[in-house]
Amino acid sequence: MRRVFSWIFPALAVAALVVTLISLIHSDQWWIQVLNFPRLLSLIVIGIIALGCAVFFGRSRAGLWLVPVLATAAALQFWRFYPYVPFAPTEIVAASDLTSGGTVIEDASCFTLLGLNVLQHNRQYDRTIALIEREQPDILLLMETDGKWTRALAPVLSAYPHTLLRPIDNTYGLIFASKLPVRSAKTENITDQDTPTVYAGLTTRDGQPFDYIGLHPRPPRPGQDTDLRDRKIAHAALRITDNDLPALAMGDFNDVAWSRTTSLFKQVGGYLDPRIGRGSYPTFPADYASVGWPLDQLFLSPDFTFRSLRVLEDVGSDHRPLAAQVCLAPELARLANTSAENPDPATREAVRAMTRQ
Repeated sequence: MRRVFSWIFPALAVAALVVTLISLIHSDQWWIQVLNFPRLLSLIVIGIIALGCAVFFGRSRAGLWLVPVLATAAALQFWRFYPYVPFAPTEIVAASDLTSGGTVIEDASCFTLLGLNVLQHNRQYDRTIALIEREQPDILLLMETDGKWTRALAPVLSAYPHTLLRPIDNTYGLIFASKLPVRSAKTENITDQDTPTVYAGLTTRDGQPFDYIGLHPRPPRPGQDTDLRDRKIAHAALRITDNDLPALAMGDFNDVAWSRTTSLFKQVGGYLDPRIGRGSYPTFPADYASVGWPLDQLFLSPDFTFRSLRVLEDVGSDHRPLAAQVCLAPELARLANTSAENPDPATREAVRAMTRQ
């Protein structure tokens, strides 16, 4: 048995490094994109391999060459994941820090958000209804909603003056609902049919306008690369590039925040990420979210601060809900937040190139 382990652990160590290096490649190949998701889980696996190597090899010659192999793999995984550890610098200052000196943010400039991929084939409607009734979000985005979901949620949606319903039975249906004043709201199929994106213009209760984007592009899966997903994300970024209004974007991006595609979306859209320096807030898979990855995103322009950001309990979907309370306070927030990246021409062209794929 010892002889078997003597070659299994070195093989696993080399495989960990190779897989890590492949995951850094910029490609829309589905099998490469999938490797980009579980950074935290990959670190745990590398740690287990390192422990096994330490037990079986100690300070032997084999043990000494395995140390740099595993250290390199762990460092590369951690490098991509680092912004989402609690000791990294933050981008968005929490509202409590802004008001600690006596400054007041009016409640009328604040509102709550709830986003959830309900899992179309999940028919435990009562758990999602109970969640909405408890949280009472001002803005609600539900994804994978077909006709059955739309009918089941009709009573709870009646509390919303503004609703936008796109029930589709292909797992890309959407429900958007708002208690805030709505200037405009529509869904568009920019890149492929029947995978809509929500584009809305809203106003806070104290009259401040802002733009809202709700996304749910196609995921990478065997035989399905990410060109359509990346194109949809890129289009959404370019839509607000030259818009002077504050903006926020949320939804199941089927992508992680540290990927190249979502990073470009963030740069070109002028967004900040409230999770940076606080944690990754993983939402998928629901049963193992603590070691999962953040497929459900929330990005804010520098005009916003936030009072809370939470991953909520399992309600029967394969995703967990993401809830937040944000405040539109441009004068305070822009002074305290990190300035949004100003993308150079090459970055803008990289995003435009995605839309032409």
